[in-house]
Amino acid sequence: MSNEAGIATTAADPAPEAEPSPYGLGVSLPHADARAKTEGTFPYAADLWAEGLLWAAVLRSPHAHARILSIDTTHAREMPGVRAVITHEDVPGTPRHGRGTPDRPLFASEVVRHHGEPIAAVAADHPDTARMAAAAVIVEYEVLDPVTDPEHAFEAEPLHPDGNLIRHIPLHHGDPEAAGDTVVEGLYRIGRQDPAPIGAEAGLAVPRPDGGVELYLASTDPHNDRDTAAACYGLPPDRVKIVVTGVPGATADREDQGFQLPLGLLALRTGCPVKLTATREESFLGHAHRHPTLLRYRHHADAEGRLVKVEAQILLDAGAYADTSAEALAAAVSFACGPYVVPNAFIEGWAVRTNNPPSGHVRGEGAMQVCAAYEAQMDKLARKLGLDPAELRLRNVLATGDVLPIGQTVTCPAPVAELLQAVRDAPLPALPKDLPEEDWLLPGGPEGAGEPGAVRRGVGYGLGMVHMLGAEGADEVSTATVKVHDGIATVLCAAVETGQGFTTLARQIVQDTLGIEEVHVAPVDTDQPPAGAGCRSRHTWVSGGAVERAAKMVRTQLLQPLAHKFGMSTELLQITDGRITSYDGVLSTTVTEALDGKELWATAQCRPHPTEPLDANGQGDAFVGLAFCAIRAVVDVDVELGSVRVVELALAQDVGRILNPAQLTARIEAGVTQGVGIALTENLRTPRGLVRHPDLTGYALPTALDAPDLRIVRLVEERDVVAPFGAKSVSAVPVVTTPAAIASAVRAATGRPVNRLPIRPQAAVVTDR
Repeated sequence: MSNEAGIATTAADPAPEAEPSPYGLGVSLPHADARAKTEGTFPYAADLWAEGLLWAAVLRSPHAHARILSIDTTHAREMPGVRAVITHEDVPGTPRHGRGTPDRPLFASEVVRHHGEPIAAVAADHPDTARMAAAAVIVEYEVLDPVTDPEHAFEAEPLHPDGNLIRHIPLHHGDPEAAGDTVVEGLYRIGRQDPAPIGAEAGLAVPRPDGGVELYLASTDPHNDRDTAAACYGLPPDRVKIVVTGVPGATADREDQGFQLPLGLLALRTGCPVKLTATREESFLGHAHRHPTLLRYRHHADAEGRLVKVEAQILLDAGAYADTSAEALAAAVSFACGPYVVPNAFIEGWAVRTNNPPSGHVRGEGAMQVCAAYEAQMDKLARKLGLDPAELRLRNVLATGDVLPIGQTVTCPAPVAELLQAVRDAPLPALPKDLPEEDWLLPGGPEGAGEPGAVRRGVGYGLGMVHMLGAEGADEVSTATVKVHDGIATVLCAAVETGQGFTTLARQIVQDTLGIEEVHVAPVDTDQPPAGAGCRSRHTWVSGGAVERAAKMVRTQLLQPLAHKFGMSTELLQITDGRITSYDGVLSTTVTEALDGKELWATAQCRPHPTEPLDANGQGDAFVGLAFCAIRAVVDVDVELGSVRVVELALAQDVGRILNPAQLTARIEAGVTQGVGIALTENLRTPRGLVRHPDLTGYALPTALDAPDLRIVRLVEERDVVAPFGAKSVSAVPVVTTPAAIASAVRAATGRPVNRLPIRPQAAVVTDR
């Protein structure tokens, strides 16, 4: 029976059991832009156009280290169709930029510090004209010997006014005199991985009537990029606007700022829109890569295999500029012992400048490199003690309440033992049924080269951990606004959709909170309040938390009139599948009826609890949240050819709470595949600092044919009470763990130490069979 306002009804009979909601949290809601992307109609920066468009090109250094004697732009300026040529002399504001540390010049002026460093930029009426004009800029160099070995950077002449040492972290935890009955040592090297995004960098700059500029970019941190651009252009931040275009994949800081900053300068100089689309070679030369790392380890254990002390030295090659190397080093040193209880730890970490290509944020930075090393050490300990590798790990794993070597107590769920037991106990993949055991499948399949009898199978383990946000006092705040009008909800949040699924999550949060099915997420630009960088799945926590708080505030605005009318608290009302009901069933109405044409909105922030920098002894509560993963790898190795075939990866991971099952699975699969590349194929070679084969034919990315069978044996949903929804990061920790597990399996198959990633064929060859 309807009440006189036509809002609520009284239920005479109990409602039948409802079907599961087709939307909201916990549902595999598809991406809103999935169809546009699959049909090729989704707008990326490379697709943008503007009236009166000019094209840009950048001249880059062919040398890794050189002194610039002169720059002559005369010939370039005189070419027909050329509208502007700019160098370091044309930068009106702050000439330095950088993601973490602003130590990189926009254009090299006196010294070139890495291969591909920008020297000049050109704007012309045709892209070919722009490229020819850039090539016509005459630069006279005095070529210098490059410093490419990070160990030599300590004694070399300073490569930068700030010196060669970026950061040194000594970590001291426990008793330095402690010693174990068994000691193992190892030296490990991790190669340079390129993020290799699906689409190379592109952007469009449009001058504004007020003397400012708008940049249309695939930026993952638009407000930081805006502030950097404004300082470079000598403009106040409100005169520079960044509009985020479609991001064609991001496993790192998506944009090279040295690419986007000249674009705006050219637009300001010419008064015309200017577009730049990088070639794949320019992309390889310009953006940051994973830090190549040298690691020395010594592990002490007692007679039962329990860790007593870990000693390590970690050296990160930052390349020519600092970028985010200080942050990467903090992660490497903090997680150098892995997800294990280590009562005594003494770690020394350094990040240094060289003349190699710049390194920076790539998914799992710091944590990935040390994981490969400490898991190799655990394999060595197991072998020396005669213990099963999984059993040795189980005797040492972390749990909630344990203390990390940085002195921070693990307060979040840490079901590491459960994860390891799950992958250990999972059934192993069967051998081919039609062949005897000595004729196992060759790497690459039955058609592979080599002798079947040379193929050996190995089983190995990897345990990894990452931090999610809040590193060393970083202010991880995000702001979101939720508006409701005419039964449609709109979310405004500057969290960039990089493929991690934030826009889908934002829709699900609002659907779950307000019971409104149609939810739109507004495009991102810097007119919105900042949300921070899109990395480490931090937007799930801080931006998702902001959206949830704003949606709950709107929910209160929606329910208060009803609660007042019926004399009850809003806490006694619930919204399910678009209907508002009371606990006693007296009130039942639709959300649309309750809105009655009103427009509701609210803005909220989410800021995790504060952290602190590591002190002089490497101690401090430096991280907000931790995520863990266990992987068992099964590989077949041709011990004559050294070729490796990953047969299967069994994975268990703590995810806090599953918010979108399909999206979560896809993120894990992507992380695992990226880890396979680190383990087996990806290594950007830079002899004497020069990038060799900067293209996708010379850089061996894993393809769909290289992706192994992945068996997700367990996803532990133990919610982190301080995280919104209780969810954890899911994509970075499989990247961190996969290479270590594969290397462990190759060690088991060959008996070789396997101390370098990617695994080279000679490292898997067995000569004394």
